[in-house]
Amino acid sequence: MPVHEGHEEYDAVIVGGGHNGLVAAAYLARAGRSVLVLERLDHTGGAAVSTRPFAGVDARLSRYSYLVSLLPRKIVRELELDFRVRGRTVSSYTPVERGGRPTGLLVGGGEGRTREAFARLTGSDREYEAWQRFYGMTGQVAERVFPTLTEPLPTRDELRRRVDDEEAWRVLFEEPIGAAVERYFADDLVRGVVLTDALIGTFADAHDPSLRQNRCFVYHVIGGGTGAWDVPVGGMGALTDALATAARAAGAVIATGHEVVGIESDGRTAEVAFRTEDGDGTVIARHVLVNASPQELARLTGDTPPAPAEGAQLKVNMLLERLPALRDPGADPREAFSGTFHIAEGYEQLATAHAQAAAGTLPTAPPSEIYCHSLTDPTILGPDLVERGYQTLTLFGLHTPARLFERDNDGVREELLKSTLAQLDAHLAEPLEDCLARDEDGRPCIEAKTPLDLERDLRLPGGNIFHRELAWPYAQEGTGRWGVETRHANVLLCGAGAVRGGGVSGVPGHNAAMAVLEEEI
Repeated sequence: MPVHEGHEEYDAVIVGGGHNGLVAAAYLARAGRSVLVLERLDHTGGAAVSTRPFAGVDARLSRYSYLVSLLPRKIVRELELDFRVRGRTVSSYTPVERGGRPTGLLVGGGEGRTREAFARLTGSDREYEAWQRFYGMTGQVAERVFPTLTEPLPTRDELRRRVDDEEAWRVLFEEPIGAAVERYFADDLVRGVVLTDALIGTFADAHDPSLRQNRCFVYHVIGGGTGAWDVPVGGMGALTDALATAARAAGAVIATGHEVVGIESDGRTAEVAFRTEDGDGTVIARHVLVNASPQELARLTGDTPPAPAEGAQLKVNMLLERLPALRDPGADPREAFSGTFHIAEGYEQLATAHAQAAAGTLPTAPPSEIYCHSLTDPTILGPDLVERGYQTLTLFGLHTPARLFERDNDGVREELLKSTLAQLDAHLAEPLEDCLARDEDGRPCIEAKTPLDLERDLRLPGGNIFHRELAWPYAQEGTGRWGVETRHANVLLCGAGAVRGGGVSGVPGHNAAMAVLEEEI
């Protein structure tokens, strides 16, 4: 029991032991504050965990979130975390059939190889040169915008001045991203590869007037000031394990198996009620930081919850005895799968898939992207599996909103998984099923999670991986100085639903901690 008799009051109580809550806990404890983290589950980490999902198999996979881009090195450095990432030498590979023969687009491996790949696919240098111009522009935006994520929220005008590029501002912040994709690029496959960054966990068309796809795109291209997506060494759980270690070392108390059921605040102090297997309890805090969704925050404080934002993804984890051979004779599977392997993500395919899902049916050609963590970081596999050539595959499917699973989650999950893998098989020289490893009970090593599964397992409203629709990284009415404030003066939102939340970043945790410390100066 962590709330010891005689010590039932803390400077900060943090609700939820996901990575953002642990970041906040570490910062506040290192600043000398008494900190208690209350986590419902029997472990910390939230969606940023590593697990062994297959019985009797020594493979520790990033079960939910799986790549790192938005985590500032500032946080790793300031918290002295024992955590590393590795870059991927290949950005992406996209297979396609052109002129009756299998081919593909490999992005990475050096400028010369990438230029040659574009020319081989499209017949000229035009698309590659457009690619260079477009991502040169987003790269400059990344350099200027990413550092602001751990500063007080800039106004829209301040951020626009910081970007200092009217074309970039129009492309990213003012017009639907589809307009720029069509203006810059002519090839359908190239257009699709670019657009995918606007659709990760976001159900939208390229020309959606709400610009939700633009907000998603912005966060996907600014990470680290470069837009690169890196592999966490040891799996995603290595990050949250390092954060928990840092928080405890600084004096924070982390209590798992403690479900918070209510928060009452008068703006100066708050009473936090929790439930355990052994009974109920309460603790007093000067500040409460909620590392949960805006809906959960409202439930705990008795406020009216906002409408949940619908999740729209399929997450599949696999373990293979070997990587499958590809139909494209020029593609090495170890290169193709080390970056992002795009499936059924041509521009028109993405539009068709969105239209079908919006009409209430599963896409006939479900789009998805895959990568192999173990090619970059074999430490997630036991030595015996490494020696035998085993590899992991992580698949992330697009345009599968939660509404499609409501009638029969298990049945629709099975149907979608089958059709998604069929899209992959169309580009393989051998069926993926023949490459799947088996667990100790002889079952194929594959698991799939729908939005409803994430809602059940992690309490993500609607299964939305961002907790809510992503917000622009600048101040808007009611956002507060740091983007973590609520209507209760001493209750802050430090989860992904905060402004500049979403993804594995630690940014909301950092900003909530800064808001607390700044208030006390």
